[in-house]
Amino acid sequence: MKSYAQIVSWGRYVPSKVLTNADLEKMVDTSDDWILSRTGIVERHIADDKESTSTLSIKAARAAIEMADIHPSKIELVIVATVTPDYLFPATSCLVQDALGATQAGALDLNAGCSGFVYGLGMAGGLIAAGQYNNILVIGADTLSRIVDWTDRNTCVLFGDGAGAVLLQATDLPTGVLSSVLGSDGSGGSLLQVPAGGSRHPASQETVQNRLHYMKMAGNEVFKFAVNAMCKSALQAIKDAGLSPDDIDLLIPHQANARIIQSAAKMLKIPGEKVYVNVDRYGNTSAASIPIALCDAISEQRVKTGDHLLLVGFGAGLTWAAAVVRWGVSPLVPTLPWWKTVQYRYWDEVSSARSRLRRVLRRISLLGR
Repeated sequence: MKSYAQIVSWGRYVPSKVLTNADLEKMVDTSDDWILSRTGIVERHIADDKESTSTLSIKAARAAIEMADIHPSKIELVIVATVTPDYLFPATSCLVQDALGATQAGALDLNAGCSGFVYGLGMAGGLIAAGQYNNILVIGADTLSRIVDWTDRNTCVLFGDGAGAVLLQATDLPTGVLSSVLGSDGSGGSLLQVPAGGSRHPASQETVQNRLHYMKMAGNEVFKFAVNAMCKSALQAIKDAGLSPDDIDLLIPHQANARIIQSAAKMLKIPGEKVYVNVDRYGNTSAASIPIALCDAISEQRVKTGDHLLLVGFGAGLTWAAAVVRWGVSPLVPTLPWWKTVQYRYWDEVSSARSRLRRVLRRISLLGR
């Protein structure tokens, strides 16, 4: 019997600090009118000093786990899509796996730029369809504020921080991830990159002085690439799912720029009422943008059981990705018993204590050798 990968729960987290266009007017030579007319962005959320990609991921993941009412030990794989990992290594996904108490799960980071979440969704869907896994947690998370040059008005106005997560489970019902299309064109890699900090240009006094550890983007070229890549991959994903554009109930695109979204929707001939946009509230949160938009669309009752959702994005690489999802569960959040609510509320403390205990036991074991 064929297995399908169904999204059974979801969660998102954004930092509490909000940076408005008015705030940016005091930082760089820009204006609210300029930002709004060119991007559609009004404000974005910025991580504080104690937050990182892993902490954002953990909070989004816990929301998804709480909704599913599943024990973390039942999760078999944790995928974190990000371009801003906590460290070069270990993988951020390993930090998340440990904090969640997902003791039976494998973990991996996925770097496909802003396409990362849809890449992860496609990978998870394929692994579940192949019968290898039953429960996979896919997270899209980024703290782009850490790599934005706050003196560059062309880029710093665009980005924000956040995380979104979904739990996929195996089902024999024809629902969930129906198709996915993943693509790349590495010849455009220089159009959107952080030049230094890797093995090609390791950190040095020169790279720091030249501000090469910040994001660099050729905006006009990326804009042209984005619309074409999104439309091409979206049409292929729709075809692979055995559908037509008219069958799509809601388009949830990467929230990079309102004009890009409008242009792509027009080319796909999907009317505005079937397009979800929240870029005004968060800016471009990279791999987090599509899962955050999905969560918001559900909370706003824009998603119904049986709906066909089209998720499509583009990003550094250059990459692009699209997936068609048939929504198979009620978007209403279940009510948990009081004791479960208490359990999740104090999960941070319990998980931290468990991690410390494991480290102590590991040291004791090493000393005994």
